[in-house]
Amino acid sequence: MDTHPERLARGEWYLDGDELQARRRQCWRLLDTFNAAAADEDEVRRKTLLAMLGSAGEGAVVVPRFQCTYGTNIQLGESAFVNANAFFMDDAPICIGAHARLGPGAQLMTALHPVEDHARRREGWEQVLPISIGENTWLGASVTVGAGVTIGRNTVIGAGSVVLRDIPDHVVAVGTPATVIRHLPVEGDAAGPL
Repeated sequence: MDTHPERLARGEWYLDGDELQARRRQCWRLLDTFNAAAADEDEVRRKTLLAMLGSAGEGAVVVPRFQCTYGTNIQLGESAFVNANAFFMDDAPICIGAHARLGPGAQLMTALHPVEDHARRREGWEQVLPISIGENTWLGASVTVGAGVTIGRNTVIGAGSVVLRDIPDHVVAVGTPATVIRHLPVEGDAAGPL
């Protein structure tokens, strides 16, 4: 018989239990250390981040206060930047591309609950879908990204937007739900720095 952690790992409907709770507590202990480090204890934060996350590329930065569910399902690309008060519900994989910038208060939420089956929702059933943020993408302050969403590379999501469906490369998207409002030059086609 499948265990609920195995069902979670496969993206199937599952229930929470002791094993998953123990995994979350382990992550939260590391978060306590990360978030409590003094302002000049960069090495403490870096070592704790490396112990907590699935991977963190060279130069990746996460600003406290940071919260996540398990930590091990998060991959930060090279020079990715996550500003203060971000929350990553990493029940499923969350992949942040190299040089991506996430504004303060960003929320990446991989969990879903039953919509039409009221009894299963009452019992606490969940399902998770991964989130992927492309290389050199910028999420403005307080952007929320929903389960199963992929945001393309060199894309900008306006502050306060709620992203519930995939967003392509090289666009600006804003609103709730976020919709594309303009296209950006393909990298290499731009006029150059301001």
